[in-house]
Amino acid sequence: MPTVPAAVRELGDRLAALGWATDLLVAGSLATGDYRPRVSDLDLVALVDGPVGPDRRAALTALHRELDDGAGAGLKLGCVYVDASARTDGAMPHPTWTHGQLVERILSGVSRAELVRHGFAVRGRPPQQLFPPMTGDDVRQAARAELTGYWAWAARRPWLFLDPELADLGLTSMARGRYALATGDLLTKSQAIDHAAAPPWLMGHLHARRRGEQVTSPRLRTALIAWRDARRTVARAVR
Repeated sequence: MPTVPAAVRELGDRLAALGWATDLLVAGSLATGDYRPRVSDLDLVALVDGPVGPDRRAALTALHRELDDGAGAGLKLGCVYVDASARTDGAMPHPTWTHGQLVERILSGVSRAELVRHGFAVRGRPPQQLFPPMTGDDVRQAARAELTGYWAWAARRPWLFLDPELADLGLTSMARGRYALATGDLLTKSQAIDHAAAPPWLMGHLHARRRGEQVTSPRLRTALIAWRDARRTVARAVR
């Protein structure tokens, strides 16, 4: 099991004290061994024993704000709160703490695949006991859903790729999507850089930023490379 940041353990303790959060699970880069402190997001999933109504939402918001101002400051800690009775419903949105606010999001197929293939529990039961296994075809379907969903929407809005963070995310996400469609398996973000449709100089910049180095790429050129890659990859996924 990878070393778990103190903020994650504190979240587990505080959720346990609420009495209605039964399990806290680790997905994403921390689960796959690709976590880079203050570069990677902390992607967590908590199971709760029923719907998250207004009182529970208020409690989660207060808890996460305190954590983001304390032990979790700068760690980009996010958590999806899944009603245990609906955990196999991939289309159901769940309360999700991300980037300082509580929003409604699904637990994506890719996140589910990371959970059952690489995830582990901070508190409660292991994810392999809570979620069904994800076959290679399931992974392909999950990758296609992400490419033809959000990324198809983004590819129709080229100006979005002027955001350097989105451009980087696009290049790695397209590489991960292509790999998943071809193999039914998952790449980490660091591995995906070596599969990115980018010139060597930009791949070097991506690796440097993944290591936490302050490297700046030409904004317009990088945006154009990332947008074109997204358009091509989405078009293939649609076909």
